[in-house]
Amino acid sequence: MSFSVSQHGDVAIIDVEGQLVVSNRQELKQRVLDEVDKGTTKVLVDFAHAGYIDSSGLGVLVSLAKRIRETGGDLRLANLNEDLQTLFELTKLDTLFQISETRDGALASF
Repeated sequence: MSFSVSQHGDVAIIDVEGQLVVSNRQELKQRVLDEVDKGTTKVLVDFAHAGYIDSSGLGVLVSLAKRIRETGGDLRLANLNEDLQTLFELTKLDTLFQISETRDGALASF
């Protein structure tokens, strides 16, 4: 699992590669919080290269969304594969997050 951070205008983009699980969820959380601490209010997490998210990974995404919204910002998700999309629908988290099929779609939605 690896995470990379890039900037597109005023949006911080976090690319997730591999699996978001208990052993690496804190790294994702820290990467996003580092961006928030710099004043970023728009965060996009791109799952184009991710295959699996466990319950702890979902929990950290919910926690980050809450924290970012408290700063007046928003956390959006993009490029969920079919399994991940189903997971978000089954857990009703698709109602909490704005999810886009593409990175460009997510960036345009801010």
